[in-house]
Amino acid sequence: MKHILIIEDHAPMRRSLETVLEMEGFRVTGIENGRLGVQAALACPPDLILCDIQMPELDGHGVLRSLRADARTQLVPLIFLTAWGERHDIRAGMSAGADDYLVKPVDRQELLDAVRIRLAREDLRLRIGGSFKPDFSTSVPLEKLGLSSREAEVLLWMSQGKSDADIGLVLGISAATAKKHAAHVYQKLGVENRHAAAVRALEVLSGGS
Repeated sequence: MKHILIIEDHAPMRRSLETVLEMEGFRVTGIENGRLGVQAALACPPDLILCDIQMPELDGHGVLRSLRADARTQLVPLIFLTAWGERHDIRAGMSAGADDYLVKPVDRQELLDAVRIRLAREDLRLRIGGSFKPDFSTSVPLEKLGLSSREAEVLLWMSQGKSDADIGLVLGISAATAKKHAAHVYQKLGVENRHAAAVRALEVLSGGS
């Protein structure tokens, strides 16, 4: 059972995230501030961390720096939880080693997609080892899966845990159009969901066939 650590000072939000993830079969630990969150992560490294940015005692950036500086948690996937007004903080966080971010209030399906894709990416890294270095600079390798150039672009961003809305913003299309392209991708790859499509993309982008 995968263990997810949630570091979030807003109790209702923390409980909501815990409930969603527990209902999907994850083991969840909820922590109310950054300092205690770092202690919990170092004591028992989780499989993935969801971390708020604005928190008392130690903010999300401080949490990220502490975890990336310790060998026990250096590679643990971390997804930031951010309010719309904090989006300007994201670039700094991603540069420092965050894996992704979700905007609050977090959509249930978007949360599960992001978590599952990040966990799948980490499982693939552990299975492949040092050769796992996906190249996200271009979607061209994904076209060999039988996808159109646009479908390959959608899959490229999907493999990075992005939602249909995010993909639409990046590619200059509507979320509905991105969703239609995603459905075509599933059909062509013979998979049933976003998670399975992302895993196939990661295999290709890391040099697999």
